[in-house]
Amino acid sequence: MITAYTGTQVRAAEEPLLAAGRGEELMLRAAHGLATGVVHELRSRGARLYGANVVVLAGKGNNGGDGLYAAAFLAARGMRTTAVLTGDAAHPGGLGAFERAGGRVNRLTEEALPELAAEAARADVVIDAVLGTGAKGGLRGLAADFVQALAGARTAGRAQGLVVACDLPSGVDADSGETAGEVLMADLTVTFGGAKSGLMADPGADYAGRVLVVPIGIEEHFPQPSLRRLEGAEMAGLLPHPARRAHKYSRGVLGVVAGSEDYPGAAVLACRGALAAGAGMVRYLGPPSVAHLVRQSCPEVVCSTGSVAENRVQAWLVGSGMGPKDHDQLARAGDAVTSGLPVVADAGALPALPDTLAPHVVLTPHAGELASLFQRLGGGEDREAVEAGTLDAVRRAADRTGATVLLKGATTLVASPSGQTFSQADGTPWLATAGSGDVLAGVIGALLAQAGSAVEPFRQLGLDDDDRWAALAALGAALHGRAGTAASESVAGGPITAARIAEGIPEIWGKVSMLSKYGAWKRNSHSQPLR
Repeated sequence: MITAYTGTQVRAAEEPLLAAGRGEELMLRAAHGLATGVVHELRSRGARLYGANVVVLAGKGNNGGDGLYAAAFLAARGMRTTAVLTGDAAHPGGLGAFERAGGRVNRLTEEALPELAAEAARADVVIDAVLGTGAKGGLRGLAADFVQALAGARTAGRAQGLVVACDLPSGVDADSGETAGEVLMADLTVTFGGAKSGLMADPGADYAGRVLVVPIGIEEHFPQPSLRRLEGAEMAGLLPHPARRAHKYSRGVLGVVAGSEDYPGAAVLACRGALAAGAGMVRYLGPPSVAHLVRQSCPEVVCSTGSVAENRVQAWLVGSGMGPKDHDQLARAGDAVTSGLPVVADAGALPALPDTLAPHVVLTPHAGELASLFQRLGGGEDREAVEAGTLDAVRRAADRTGATVLLKGATTLVASPSGQTFSQADGTPWLATAGSGDVLAGVIGALLAQAGSAVEPFRQLGLDDDDRWAALAALGAALHGRAGTAASESVAGGPITAARIAEGIPEIWGKVSMLSKYGAWKRNSHSQPLR
């Protein structure tokens, strides 16, 4: 599992070492990790090391010191290093080490800016070490103008070098991922001690590139993380597995209230997602014409009649492909939510839901739908505001509604009312296709139906019982994202359809499950073979 922390948490973890007089040691560890990250990235690209031109943009604080020390290490590897000091001062120790290593120092002035920006555009490596975790607000003045000129050169194709952010891209808020002013997009962010929450939430993740975490000796002082990301091992531990004597009812029955005369395909795709994700049975409730299409497309689905209360299931999926005029479907969705069973509610069901919900109700809006929900609850947030601060928005939504909220996007965020938050970025941009969200709802619904009363796998991850719904939603997002990525890779990185995503879920499930089986084999490998 990848864990991320706020800037405040990281600085608190540093305090015991700073109090012991080990501040310079921490900085040197960070700088060495940054320099090593640059070297490895250049090698992976087949680029030269000796003679490579490196420009470090150094602020006056500790972030600038990290960058200057790192550039000194790179100079010792034979690289040509130039520092552009963006402030009226620089970290004394870092600057001294840089100059002793033979680095060239330039101070950023209005007159020198065009030439220095052009030099940075020609460099093999640019290290962004202006603002660190303690900074609030973005770049200002000449530093902002410099980054704007450099970013423009990169956009125009006049700059092809590697951009590496020191701890986080300058202008990205370490806690929220919100951005201010000009931000230089990094190819690689080398971050110290632990990942920063802002690197794992949009829009900050847009600028971070690949994130490399370098341990520096503060990790034992970290509290509970601010943000988590499930990887293969944790996914494997959360996947449900049928017992030897399981039957279709014990494996979990999912009820689906989805689709309409206008959007019948949504019901089909939701059912396909649920079937692919292991539900023992899927029951469909909806208009006869939609039920007919579901029977033709998914013969495994049982198309039922009667009310929500008359259909025995372990969880409900509601809302996919429904509009405000689908009164019968909306009534069923409302009944499902008040049944006390776990529910995944896609955006079409939101008008039928009460303002106050519970953690076992998982809402799955995209940014525009979440903005509509806020406005319904009396808030003033629009889509632009949600997209500018996705982490704050998803947590605020969970707090206001009492539900678990999954905010779909390039980085999908899941928050429980307790504040426990997951960030998943397993997908491909090709997932942005009609019906993809319906498949995701089906996958999550199947996981909810199979969850039963199991809590131990979640407690092993340090989660409270009410947070297990957020973990299951994150698991669904991870499976969905990986299936979409695999489907695109199977056509040389080309476009995919929602149906292809559903088709890919079982294979991804199997591959993730193998991690669990391999772990069990390793734990039991000391035992004697059966005779």
